Amino acid sequence: MQKTPSQKWTEQITQHRKKCQSILELSKSIRYVGLVNEYGRTLTGVFRPGLATLLSDEPARNEFFLVSTMLAMRNKASSALGNMDSAIINHNKVTLIIFQRKEGIYYISVNKSATPNVINQIIAKIKKII
Repeated sequence: MQKTPSQKWTEQITQHRKKCQSILELSKSIRYVGLVNEYGRTLTGVFRPGLATLLSDEPARNEFFLVSTMLAMRNKASSALGNMDSAIINHNKVTLIIFQRKEGIYYISVNKSATPNVINQIIAKIKKII
């Protein structure tokens, strides 16, 4: 029996959610893992249980749109600079790790207390998952 487009989509999202959950389990320093599309729309995401979210719905949508727009604009330079491996954005409260892949943009929020060495270890482990 052939699967409908809706069934295929549901299966893909389920697979992406499992990847996000696997990433979240890599370190207690990871607060949130999400996958957003090229328009900044969340495809799936998981929060660490027991932690308060830092962004409400609208600011989160704006943040994801901003990141996706930045990466789309950056793609024009990729022929000269090469494909982006990952990006780290440091804020006062969290560190963000961003990966652009064909399925979308992985957006990972990490506690600010994580050292650069821990961040590098997390990045190496994430690459094995995605």
